[in-house]
Amino acid sequence: MMRSLRTKLSSTIALVVIITIALTSFLANYFINEKFNDYVTRKQEQRAKEIVSMLSTQHIKSTNTWNMDYIYSIGMYSLYDGYIIKVYDEKNRIIWDAQAHDMTLCAQIMDDISDRMEARYPQIKGEFKSDTYHITINHEIYGAVSISYFGPFFLSENDFLFLGTLNTIFIGIGIFSLVFSVIVGIMLAKRLSNPILKTVNATKQISEGNYNVRIEEKTTTEEVDMLIVSINHLASSLENQENLRKQLTEDVAHELRTPIAVLQAHLEALVDGVWKPSTSRLQSCYDEVTRIGKLVSDLENLARVDRDNLTLNRTKINLMDVIKMAINTFETEIRNKSLNVRLSGQCGDILVDQDRISQVVMNLLSNAIKYTLDDTNIDIILTESKNAVKFSIKDYGVGIPENELPFIFERFYRADKSRNSMTGGSGIGLAIVKSIVEAHGGNVKVESQVDIGSRFEVTLPKK
Repeated sequence: MMRSLRTKLSSTIALVVIITIALTSFLANYFINEKFNDYVTRKQEQRAKEIVSMLSTQHIKSTNTWNMDYIYSIGMYSLYDGYIIKVYDEKNRIIWDAQAHDMTLCAQIMDDISDRMEARYPQIKGEFKSDTYHITINHEIYGAVSISYFGPFFLSENDFLFLGTLNTIFIGIGIFSLVFSVIVGIMLAKRLSNPILKTVNATKQISEGNYNVRIEEKTTTEEVDMLIVSINHLASSLENQENLRKQLTEDVAHELRTPIAVLQAHLEALVDGVWKPSTSRLQSCYDEVTRIGKLVSDLENLARVDRDNLTLNRTKINLMDVIKMAINTFETEIRNKSLNVRLSGQCGDILVDQDRISQVVMNLLSNAIKYTLDDTNIDIILTESKNAVKFSIKDYGVGIPENELPFIFERFYRADKSRNSMTGGSGIGLAIVKSIVEAHGGNVKVESQVDIGSRFEVTLPKK
């Protein structure tokens, strides 16, 4: 049966408190009773010694007689405390006997003590026992006393009252602790469950396509706060992806609409006889078909990256050779814009997928050539460390606005909103660059300023 987090937390806390209180009460009661019984046993022994001591002071040495009035008083006080005494002189003659003095009272006291102990401590199977002590004065024996009491120990009415009060206090503390813990548990569960419920509600809205939802709840629980941050980040990422998807639809539609419209117009003119076929008009149709083919090729490249999951065929290559080959490939474009490509630095061999890394260099160099100004420079710098190789490509062109930098590696994202066919690509190239570099365990980053230029830096591990 499904239960809410609040119910589970509250019931769990209550259960833990009940078990803790029960265990604590049991152990406390057990040890207190044990210690109290030990205390009573020692007290009984001490009381017996006190009776012997008091009796020893009642002997009159000069007349060799006993102060019977005081012995009577000591005997009666002891009797009411549960001690039945019988006093003997040095010739073992009975001087005073509590049972002989008042047999009925002695029997009543013995029965009361036996009944109390049998009701409360049946397991000890106690009974009245007698211990005999010598009455000595200055180490001389003047008599003896036999003391009978319930053993191994017995408790008075006041003792039972004390233990009963103690147990009542334990029960009261337990009930108070249970109620307090349940209240605290409910409050804590509510405090924990509220942000989680808001998170659940937010995820439902996200699943329904509402990607702009955000959770503003702030908590002091690290894990819950991390969950909220993660959900907000997920919503932000999905929102960005949705915007990019919509942008892709618009971009692809625009990229296809324009050349298709031009082709349609040209071909209708040719079919209707308005235009006569000529090399220039056929070349114009060919250019539009080329634009469509380039867009399809970019989409195929992206599909290939996703399908192959960037499976790498690593071989040892020298990055300098790959960059020089890319420069030679773009020799015509470089010459047409009167650019000066300056290559500096050096590095050793690295273990990478040559075709993939060539694609990275070609994309970055193509962008640098495309967006840099005529009659300027492109700087390519190679550096090497113990475990990695870096290369950077810096152009002196139009640059990228600061607010666009976090998104330029997203698929289909283009900072060139004009979609100029001469400069704006499909927005796939840099996404592929990032995927390839990260698949090698490296990273790519960009620095750019508008009207100053851009610098892309790629770091690749050697192995």
